[in-house]
Amino acid sequence: MINLGATYENLDQKAYQVIKKMIEDGQLLPGKKISQEKLASDLGISRTPLVSALKYLEKEKLIEAIPRRGFRVRRFTLEEMVHIFELREVLEGLAARRAATIIKDEEIAELNRFFEDFKGMQDISDFQQYSREDKRFHNFVTGIGAKEFLQSILETYNVISFSYQLGSFAGLVRRPNETIQEHLSVIEAISDRDPL
Repeated sequence: MINLGATYENLDQKAYQVIKKMIEDGQLLPGKKISQEKLASDLGISRTPLVSALKYLEKEKLIEAIPRRGFRVRRFTLEEMVHIFELREVLEGLAARRAATIIKDEEIAELNRFFEDFKGMQDISDFQQYSREDKRFHNFVTGIGAKEFLQSILETYNVISFSYQLGSFAGLVRRPNETIQEHLSVIEAISDRDPL
């Protein structure tokens, strides 16, 4: 792991980002207790900035405190996941509409390179590669159209969505064959500066 203590002044914020990424990547799994001693050691920091980062992640509902036992990665119910996906869909739609009105020419060129390897495929079988591209695409669009609070909220919802779907289609909610055309339509609309 990396030694945050040697390179970062704001350790709690950097620890927060690293732990959040670990949850997203499935290195810390839902329901799993977080060993504070091991994590602090792996990150090269003391427990003080680590606990601060964990408390911030608790506010974002990504982890939960267990009285007198520490923290664990939060496990969401099916009903909670449905609500999260509904919210994510609405907020990403808002971000895409905003992106269409402010996107720059060079960003349009980059946007049109997404899903290049999958265009024209009859059956997309590499779920891992498609999932990586899907994640990059969503982050790119929200990075343009979602500023400040909206971007922060979507980032948390995306962590939940990607990390809690790891067992299905490599982090995807639906199969690539069902979503490729939708993604290409969104790319076309944003490239045409049409806020849908």
